[in-house]
Amino acid sequence: MNRRELLTAAWRGEPNDAPGPRSLRWVRPPYALDEPDFLRKCTGCGDCGTACPHQTIFALPAASGWRAEGTPALNLLSRSCHMCDGWPCVAACETGALAVPDHGNEELPELPKLARAEIDSDACIAYLGPECGACAHACPVPGALHFEMGIRPVIRADLCTGCALCREACVVETKAISISPIVHTANTPEPS
Repeated sequence: MNRRELLTAAWRGEPNDAPGPRSLRWVRPPYALDEPDFLRKCTGCGDCGTACPHQTIFALPAASGWRAEGTPALNLLSRSCHMCDGWPCVAACETGALAVPDHGNEELPELPKLARAEIDSDACIAYLGPECGACAHACPVPGALHFEMGIRPVIRADLCTGCALCREACVVETKAISISPIVHTANTPEPS
């Protein structure tokens, strides 16, 4: 979209489908549609944030751009997503910008991939000698966090949702678990 098309679309009140640069500090709430669809459907009403019992969801500030301003996000570097039963944030979204995918007859939907979590073995206490285990019971996804030799935590990227509960439990400052957004482009495959 060139400048003229962008300004014409803005004057007509049409949404800009080309998402701007994403911050490395925030991600969308669970089960958010792809960014262009999300921006078209989300009204910025704040109902998902109000429904979040852990106050993890916040509204993006004006500095995020005119389309993203007021829309919901998570900053998983400061507060984790608790992956609540019944997904109250998703249930509160009346426009469908947050929607659990329908997989037909399956009992449980596939868990959302919020971000990518990685352990810094140079900072993690368990890799430096003494036992730690602070993150051992934090992960809500069976098998996503396991312990090598019963001592060293290992994150399975194929199972991890990136909820950041393990990072929140980490006792090291600066945290030994990094959280980064999953950025999809036309040339990058989905993470496994």
